[in-house]
Amino acid sequence: MLSLEAGAHTVISRWCRVQPGEKVLIISDERHVEESLALRAAADRCGAVVALLTIQERHSHPGSVFHSMKDFVLQNDVIIGATSFSLVTNRITQEVLSQGGRFLSLPLSSNNGQPALAFDFMSMDPEEAGRTGHGMLEALRQAGRIHITTALGTDLSFGKRGRQPGLFNGLADRPGKVGSSSFEIYIGIEETQTSGRAVVDGSLGYLGRPAAPIPLTFQEGRLVQIDGETGAELKRYMDSFGDPGIYVAGELGIGLNKLSRCVGNCYIEDESAFTTFHIGMGRNLSLGGVHNAAGHFDLVFQFPTIYADDTLIMKDGQPAV
Repeated sequence: MLSLEAGAHTVISRWCRVQPGEKVLIISDERHVEESLALRAAADRCGAVVALLTIQERHSHPGSVFHSMKDFVLQNDVIIGATSFSLVTNRITQEVLSQGGRFLSLPLSSNNGQPALAFDFMSMDPEEAGRTGHGMLEALRQAGRIHITTALGTDLSFGKRGRQPGLFNGLADRPGKVGSSSFEIYIGIEETQTSGRAVVDGSLGYLGRPAAPIPLTFQEGRLVQIDGETGAELKRYMDSFGDPGIYVAGELGIGLNKLSRCVGNCYIEDESAFTTFHIGMGRNLSLGGVHNAAGHFDLVFQFPTIYADDTLIMKDGQPAV
């Protein structure tokens, strides 16, 4: 376990590479005051001009609040979204990047009471994650379709024509760069092309690890069936968004963090765990997609075998290229 100060230093100095005089905006919420103060102190030590914006707890999905403050947000060089929920898929992120700002998605939600900044996975080497994902990233760039299977019965097909994969490895270190604390390859997949059967066994995002694997069925890009007793909780959570757009498969991700464990303690740790892949449900703006929805969260699967067109890029969770 890291100290809050060590985690904050990693974010500010290593990932964002904040320079003296830069304007840094930290957007947080009432649940993560201690962590946001540690981030502010780290930015202060770098000589930055720091603003801390705390969103009230009742805003459980704060993307709309984030967007309503667009003019203020765009005045900053570095924006760090350090709330319970991910802000990276909001449309305003695209505007930040287009104007030369940089944005780091730093969701701080955890299920075990431990501050996310203090999790060991924060120490993963960004350059090593990049090397681990390089071969897979190159093969995915050339592919039009992706096929994934697992030993539990997952058998899924995804479309990515016109969509390019990207790499998250923490770094938001240059103008126009978006980063995430989830170390992964990500693709804003075609929103109408995901089809097949899936058995989610790793994590249900913010809900943590499922009590038992949950069978799912996808048709024409949408999650159309959730089976099993354990699946009822997942369905209730998805319905709580009040938007059928949350049932659209908007992202495919492949975890690259070798220090992460998929055990349900922290959804960012779960989805970035090496040997896993995830499907991002709902909004995929800023990930290369065009789908807007009331939110975004991830379903995490373990030990996949992945083909990019006819090229095997991962076998039982281990890179093959």
